[in-house]
Amino acid sequence: MSTDRDALHKRLGEISDPHTGLPLGQAGAVRGLAVESGRAAVDIRLGYPAEGWRSGLVSEVRQAIHSAAGISEVTVDVDWKVAQHAVQHGLTPLPGVRNVIAIASGKGGVGKSTVAVNLALALQAEGARVGVLDADIYGPSIPRMLGLAGRPEPTENKKILPMAAHGLQAMSIGVLVGTDQAMIWRGPMATQALQQMFNDTVWDDLDYLVVDLPPGTGDIQLTLAQRIPVAGSLVVTTPQAVALDDVRRAASMFAKVKVPVLGVAENMSSYICPKCGHEEAVFGTGGGQSIAEEIGVPLVGQVPLNAGLGRSGDEGVPVVAAEPEGEVAGRFRTMARNAAGRLSREAANKKVRMPKISITE
Repeated sequence: MSTDRDALHKRLGEISDPHTGLPLGQAGAVRGLAVESGRAAVDIRLGYPAEGWRSGLVSEVRQAIHSAAGISEVTVDVDWKVAQHAVQHGLTPLPGVRNVIAIASGKGGVGKSTVAVNLALALQAEGARVGVLDADIYGPSIPRMLGLAGRPEPTENKKILPMAAHGLQAMSIGVLVGTDQAMIWRGPMATQALQQMFNDTVWDDLDYLVVDLPPGTGDIQLTLAQRIPVAGSLVVTTPQAVALDDVRRAASMFAKVKVPVLGVAENMSSYICPKCGHEEAVFGTGGGQSIAEEIGVPLVGQVPLNAGLGRSGDEGVPVVAAEPEGEVAGRFRTMARNAAGRLSREAANKKVRMPKISITE
């Protein structure tokens, strides 16, 4: 019986996880296996939220077990636990936040903020607690995209509570100043404002804080990447060559500050006709995949041009929330699992434990 169990355990460990790129055994995901009287019980624990893959993984596990002689009944439990991962040397993770994921682009106009808010909602749909921080001091767009209104509430110790939108915790300079007020600040002032939002917001037990960085790779972006404890980053691009050139710059920036790039997200990868459903790559194909391979990271997802994608953001209800069962939402959820899966491969933070923070402080 022990030999049969060992063989089954080995077979389960060989199941490939498409979101981490590792077999379940190598990722340490097979937590338990019991075999008795022709019945088997399997316990799988992933390092990232994967609600959208749960049923598919259960089917794969059952198929692997059923193929073994003598196993007639299989019970599979799939769960996940998000660990706190290491950040840049010398920085301390923020209380109440396990992991910060920076969303960056080498240039403007690639839909970085759209990707950021929908990725956050997709991570939430996959089973995580998620927040969004709008780090674009000069051009904050998150408040409109999430439909934020009013001002955040202060706490007794002069902190601020994050605002709530579609189940997310959110903060932006756009909810702290008037929508028509221009941020005529020099770089150090903008950096200080971002750090204040980051440190003074009482984030409540987040698995991921998605930070929407300003576009570009200048002094401000580099300074922010150096001062905010980031566990991983995602670079957004479009298929055109001019956008791909800027991905190299963004990846180089993160390499300098020792922040791992989890992958490349390709936006506007194709156009889907709303009437017939035909999909065509109007900006070319293979650009995101080629640059991802060049810098040695995966292409975590491709998002098509879609009228509803832009419209829903303008209306304050991003497409993942507006059409959760739609094609575009499905692609964002795949992107979320891929990005979180890659982050789960990174080293855990063994020195700092995440303190519990009460939002009534």
